[in-house]
Amino acid sequence: MSSRRDFLRKGGLGLAAIAVGSNAFAKKASEMSSNPSAATISYVSQRPEVSKRHFTSKAVEETIVRIKNQIKDPKLAWMFENCFPNTLDTTVKYRMINGRPDTYVITGDIDAMWMRDSSAQVWPYLPLCKEDEPLKLLVAGLVNRQMSYILKDPYANAFYEGDKKGEWASDHTDMKPGIHERKWEIDSLCYPIRLSWHYWQTTGDTSIFSENWEKAAKLIVKTFKEQQRKNGLGPYRFERETTRQLDTLSNDGLGTPVKPVGLIVSAFRPSDDATFYQFLIPSNLFAVTSLNQIAEISEKATRDSGFASECRTLAKEVNDAVKKYAITNHLNYGKVYAFEVDGFGNQLFTDDANVPSLLALPYLGCVDKKDPVYLNTRKFIWSKDNPYFFTGKAAEGIGGPHIGYDMIWPMSLILKAMTTDNDTEIKYCLKTLRDTDADTGFMHEAFHKDDPKKFSRKWFAWVNTLFGELIVKLEKEGKIGLLNNL
Repeated sequence: MSSRRDFLRKGGLGLAAIAVGSNAFAKKASEMSSNPSAATISYVSQRPEVSKRHFTSKAVEETIVRIKNQIKDPKLAWMFENCFPNTLDTTVKYRMINGRPDTYVITGDIDAMWMRDSSAQVWPYLPLCKEDEPLKLLVAGLVNRQMSYILKDPYANAFYEGDKKGEWASDHTDMKPGIHERKWEIDSLCYPIRLSWHYWQTTGDTSIFSENWEKAAKLIVKTFKEQQRKNGLGPYRFERETTRQLDTLSNDGLGTPVKPVGLIVSAFRPSDDATFYQFLIPSNLFAVTSLNQIAEISEKATRDSGFASECRTLAKEVNDAVKKYAITNHLNYGKVYAFEVDGFGNQLFTDDANVPSLLALPYLGCVDKKDPVYLNTRKFIWSKDNPYFFTGKAAEGIGGPHIGYDMIWPMSLILKAMTTDNDTEIKYCLKTLRDTDADTGFMHEAFHKDDPKKFSRKWFAWVNTLFGELIVKLEKEGKIGLLNNL
C-alpha cells in the first residue's frame, strides 16, 4: 500500500508530501465549530462496522462507553471513540500457532510491523488485560512475535508477516526476506522490553519469558555492546540510494564518527531519520531503563542472576556516560540534556517529535518529571530556541526533519500533556488536538502550523491510540473536568 511516509522516504519534502484532509462529516464539524450552540449536531462513528473489525475487546468497549458518556464536548467524545480502539479495529492480526499466541500489528497505512510502533500501539490496553483474557493473549502474542523478529535481526526496525521482499530490499545492508527496513534504532529493542516488563507486572503471567525471549534478551545486550563500539566499529552498515539526506548514513554506511565512551550508537532516530551525532540521548536513557527491566525479569522470572548482573553493569555504564557527556549548560536554560552527542565534546540541542524524545523521558520511566535537568530541558524544547519548535495560526508544537519545516506532530502535544501536572498546559494541548484533526475524527502524523487541513498520514494507528491513552489517563486522574472546559 502506498503511503505518505513512503513518499517522504523516496524524496518528497515539505508540503509536497502533505495530503488535504477530507471527511463526510467535516461540514458538520465545521458548523459545530462556528456555532457552539449547535449542540444537537451528532458525530457519526468512524470505526469500521463490527464485522470488519480485526479484534474486539470487551474491556476496551466498556472503557469507551464509560468515558465517552462523561465527555460533554461532542467532538472530543467522537474523537475518543474513533481513536482509542483504532489499533484493535484496523491493524492487528491475532492467532494461535503451536499452542502459543501470535500477534502481527501493522503501523497503519504501511503494511509492515515496526518494533516501536507495534509495542506503543497496544500499550494503552495493558491495564485492561487483567479483566480481559483475549486481550491479554493478544498482547502476549505480540511479545512472542517481537522476540522472533529480534532473533531474526536485532538491527532491523520493521518486518513483514512473511518472508516477502519489500521496496527497500535493495538497501546496502544485510537485508533478509521478511525485513521491511533495516535502520538501526536503539528504541526498536527497548520497546519490546518495556512491553514485556509491564505486561508481566500487570498480569503476573511469566509464560512470555520463553527460551526465545531469553535468547532475544541476550542478543539485545550483545547488540548494545557492539554499538558501544569499544571493540571496533561493529557489524552494522547501512546505505540507501536516495535524494533524502537523512535516509542514509555517511562514511560507507557507518555514520558520523563517535568516541567510545560507554554510550550506545543509534544510527537512526525513532522518526527513522539518521542521527547527526550518533549517541542519541533519549534512546540511551531508554536503554538504561530497559536493561534494568531485563535484569529484574532475569532475577525474578527466568532465574539468571549472572545475566541480571551483566545488564545492571551495562545500564550503570551507559547512565554514567549520559551524566558525563550529555548533561550540559545551555546558554539560556542552565543544565539540560543534549539531544545527541558524539563523545568528542560535540552536542546537538534540539528534540524530535517521535518517541523516545527528551520531552517523553518521564512517560517512558527514564527520568522523574520533576527532575530539575528535565524541567530545564522541557523549557528549551518548547521554545523557539529548539529549531524544530513551530508556532503558527493553528497551533504550536514540535516537528522534525522527517516531514520538514512548519509541520507539527500531534504526538508532541500528547506527550506534553502526558508529562505535566499543569492543568493550563493540558487544556491547551487538548483543545489544540481537538481543533487540528482537520475534522476527520483522527490524529495524523503531522499538520501544518497554519492550516491543519494540510496533514500527513490519514491512518497512523499509534498516534490515534496514544490520544485515547491521554483521555483515559485524565479520566483515571479525576480530570474529566478539563475535557469539559476547553
